[in-house]
Amino acid sequence: MRIGIVSQSYYPRYGGVTEHVHALASELRRRGHEVTILTSRFRAGEGGEAAGVRRIGYNILIPFNRAVVDFTVGWGLKGQLRRAMRELDLDVVHVHCPTAPTLPVFAIQVCDRPLVGTFHSTGGRTTLQDLFQPVLSRVTARLDGRIAVSETAKATAEIYYPGTYEVIPNGVDVERFHPLAAPFPQWREPGTVNILFVGRLDPRKGVSDLIAAMPEVLERTDGRARLLVVGDSYLRPQIEAQVSSAARRHVHFLGHVPSADLPRWYATGDVFCSPATGNESFGIVLAEAMASGRAVACSDIPGYRCVVTPGRDAATFPPGDVRALARTLAQLVDDPERRGRLAEAGRRRSLDFAWPRVVDRIEAVYRDAVGHRRARLSGHSAA
Repeated sequence: MRIGIVSQSYYPRYGGVTEHVHALASELRRRGHEVTILTSRFRAGEGGEAAGVRRIGYNILIPFNRAVVDFTVGWGLKGQLRRAMRELDLDVVHVHCPTAPTLPVFAIQVCDRPLVGTFHSTGGRTTLQDLFQPVLSRVTARLDGRIAVSETAKATAEIYYPGTYEVIPNGVDVERFHPLAAPFPQWREPGTVNILFVGRLDPRKGVSDLIAAMPEVLERTDGRARLLVVGDSYLRPQIEAQVSSAARRHVHFLGHVPSADLPRWYATGDVFCSPATGNESFGIVLAEAMASGRAVACSDIPGYRCVVTPGRDAATFPPGDVRALARTLAQLVDDPERRGRLAEAGRRRSLDFAWPRVVDRIEAVYRDAVGHRRARLSGHSAA
C-alpha cells in the first residue's frame, strides 16, 4: 500500500504522538508499504521534503488541555495537502488527532482516498469542542475507520463524535527499549538511586509535584536519591526555580536528549516516575520504561490504567498527592528487590504493546477502510 500519515506532531517536536507516528511508519515500511509522513516545518529554513517526510506550512505552539499543542499555519494549506496526496497517489490516508486544527482537519476535508483517524486525546467537554462540534462532526463523518488509543480516549471521542471505534493501543519498540541497554556510566554511582522523568515539561505532566516531593524523598532515604529530568519546554526556568536549596544538588535537568540516546537514559534510571495529574490517554513513556526493565511509579489515572496494573507492574499514588508520591518513591529507593519484581512484571506487560502486534491490527483497519470506501462509492453510484 501507499500510505500517507498526517500528523501535526513530528520530529523535531518530541512527544507521544511523534513517537507513535515515527514507529508506526517504520514498522509499516519494514513490511513493504510505501509511507509518507505529512507534517509541518518546525524550524526556520527546514526543507519541505526529506526521505519519507513532506512538510507543509509552519508549526506554532498554543496552550490547550493543560499542555501546549501543535498548530500549523501558512498560505494555501488545503491546496498543498491536495496536491501532495494526488502526487503520492495514496491508497490510504491515516490522520492523527483528526479533530485538531489545522493540518488534520484540512487533510480530511480535501482527501478523496480511504481515510482512517486515530484519536489520542482524553478529557471531558470543552468550550471549544462545544463551539465547533457541528463543523467537526462533518469532518469525522468522512472517516472510513476510527481508532482510539485507549478506552479513555474512545470515551472522550464518543462524547462529541459517536460511532464505531477500534481500540488499538500505542506501541513500543521492545527491541530498542530493552533491559540490556547500556546506561550512561557517569550517572551511575554506587549508593545512589536514580529517579528518572521523561517527557515534556507541561503542567499536566506533574513535574512540579515531583520537584516538591524530592525534599521528603531525600529525608526518608538519607540523601541516596537523585532525580534526572529528561525533557524541556518554555516552563523549564519556572520549574527549575521550584527546586529547594536542600534538594538542588540531587536534581538535574537534562533538557532535550537525542532520540537515539533515550534507551540509555531509561537504562540509567532505577525508578521511572510519571506523576501526571490527568488528561493522559495512554502513557507511552510508561510502556518504554517497562520495556526497558525499569521499575515504574506513576499516578493512578484512567489513561495509565490502560498500561499498568497497580501493585503488579507499577507502584501508584493518587494524582497530585505530593506526600503519597514522596512515600512511594522513598519505598522504592529503599527496596531493590521490589524494584526488581516490578521491573520483571513490567517487561512482560510491555510485550503486549510490541509494534508488530499493534500494526497487525492497524493494517486490518486500513483494509476495512478501503473496503468501506469502495462500498460507499458503489452505494452512491447506485443511488
